Amino acid sequence: MPNSSTSETGFRGVQRAAILLISLGPERSAGIFKHLKEEEIEEMTLEIANIRSVTPQVKEAVINEFYELCLAQQYIAEGGIGYAKDLLEKALGSEKAMDVIGKLTASLQVKPFEFVRKTDATQLINFIQDEHPQTIALILSYLAPSQAAMVMSGLPPERQADVAKRIAVMDRTTPDIIKEVEKVLESKLASLVNQDYTIIGGVDAVVEILNTVDRGTERHIMETLEAEAPELAEEIRKKMFVFEDILLLDDRAIQRVLRDVENNDLTMAMKSTKDEVKEAIFNNMSKRLAVMIKEDMDFMGPVRMKDVEEAQQKIVNVIRKLEDAGEIVISRGGGDEIVV
Repeated sequence: MPNSSTSETGFRGVQRAAILLISLGPERSAGIFKHLKEEEIEEMTLEIANIRSVTPQVKEAVINEFYELCLAQQYIAEGGIGYAKDLLEKALGSEKAMDVIGKLTASLQVKPFEFVRKTDATQLINFIQDEHPQTIALILSYLAPSQAAMVMSGLPPERQADVAKRIAVMDRTTPDIIKEVEKVLESKLASLVNQDYTIIGGVDAVVEILNTVDRGTERHIMETLEAEAPELAEEIRKKMFVFEDILLLDDRAIQRVLRDVENNDLTMAMKSTKDEVKEAIFNNMSKRLAVMIKEDMDFMGPVRMKDVEEAQQKIVNVIRKLEDAGEIVISRGGGDEIVV
């Protein structure tokens, strides 16, 4: 959320955010609200309700400020603050560039291990594979899932599950510990480090990594976790492939899955899913069956979300069973799309 400082428009940060949402219109604003906390939604709603009118000049100034901040954040993500400053100076001039960077750095959280994210995965594996598993887990938690997956795949098999488990149960790490790890690795910190506790890791983080590694690595990690931490393994497995991920399958695989799925489960599962998922499924069945299922969905009326999720999970279980049997392939990273 924006801070309370005022800008050249004379409005506070929360007021500028409200003006931006009004300018974007209800449909786009609703999409943004999904990413806000409940108290932030309440604050923004109240602020929007209190704004009676906005001049075109103010609206344009707020949109331009938002665009400049987004541009700066993109440049920082690509190459750091120095890189962002150089590009912004060329686009906006020196004074304006410093103003934009200044607004961002007040709330910007540049992740630690910035240098690691720009390092080749092969070099990174050699760099960290002898570190303590907890250190490796900490570093992987800060990497993009694709990069972390490559590193995970390159670790010795006996270490993979241990690191995955440590990522999954990781919750909060103090800045002091992060600094100490970076010091040991003799790396340069990003110019800004969040001084509050940093939330990292967790089940979602390890799920993203496991969804990207090759199937062999994933299987080894999951089998080990099922033996050592069955409840954690079950929690991870439930999140690893969701019903909407059926879009990762090609037409032949979808057709194979549909042969093992009950029509009643399919009808229920599609009551609450994306249009592109429905389209992918309908395109891989006979027109007669598609019409029948569409009619059943309309006739069914409102249903409980719990029932929809149960039906979707049944279909997900069919997909995973067929993948394990080598009958279908789920498109995944790690350079290995062969299911054995």
